[in-house]
Amino acid sequence: MRARSRAGGPPESFEEFQASVLFCARCRAPQPVRERLLLILPDGELHEYLCTVCGGSVGSRKVTAAPAVLIPS
Repeated sequence: MRARSRAGGPPESFEEFQASVLFCARCRAPQPVRERLLLILPDGELHEYLCTVCGGSVGSRKVTAAPAVLIPS
């Protein structure tokens, strides 16, 4: 996790975050999770978090792609 600074503002704490433990409603307890790629979208990817104990979905996150850089030729 890398800190990133915006011009004129305070540095951000994290650039990207991934969960390792989330609350599972089926197990009724915090459980370790695994992440799987659910969808590839035009503007990024959608990932789903699955409980490692029961296999139930406990959350999701969207990773947005960096904007394309056009280089004039």
